[in-house]
Amino acid sequence: MNLSSLNFFRTLRADNKQFAVIGLGRFGKAVCSTLHGLGYEVLGVDTDEKKVTQALTERIAAHVVQLDSTEPSALGEAGIFEFETVIVAIGNYLAESITTTLNLKEGGVSHVIAKASSETHLKLLKKVGADHVVFPEREMGCSVARLLTKPSILERFDLDPDHSIVELLVPEKFDGKTISELELRRKYGLNLLAVGRAEKFEINPEPSERLRKGDAMVVIGSNKDINRLPI
Repeated sequence: MNLSSLNFFRTLRADNKQFAVIGLGRFGKAVCSTLHGLGYEVLGVDTDEKKVTQALTERIAAHVVQLDSTEPSALGEAGIFEFETVIVAIGNYLAESITTTLNLKEGGVSHVIAKASSETHLKLLKKVGADHVVFPEREMGCSVARLLTKPSILERFDLDPDHSIVELLVPEKFDGKTISELELRRKYGLNLLAVGRAEKFEINPEPSERLRKGDAMVVIGSNKDINRLPI
């Protein structure tokens, strides 16, 4: 996530309780079932009768309809233009995805989040007005590559291209040392935010806290400095 993404999410209302998800493939179903499980009212949409029937059987949304989202009249009749936030989860059909996104924006939907399947797809979605574009395959690929090259890093939150917050396993070189002894800010330019053990995190731990191999630590700083850690 970057600053432009944060600016988009700031515009979302916390009291918005209704969402529409267009496209009930794996990604769309995951979004539907998660939102529905959290107690939000979700309308699922797909052109495929089998996917609609499956979604109804699995009860992943409050309502599920079959319609062609490339037809503005169909979207209007289903009341989708009345939704404040719509997720376009049509990732593998570029023309349908772009046309649907354009229809939604022209229909007055405030927030349209669209899934991209390629860099070209991403650029086109932006051009037709998508407010936020997600690229799950690319993001997962980056995560896998990072996991393979830095297996000690458990989680990573990108603040911008140059800075991140990372959760990592305490390096063997840090085992048995207190936070003050490590001098993370002086030696590495990093700030320690939390230490985790036994599935619980201690936020802003005391300088006298002693770290052990197998613990987790959360630090914030530049990617260049994070890469200098002995992991």
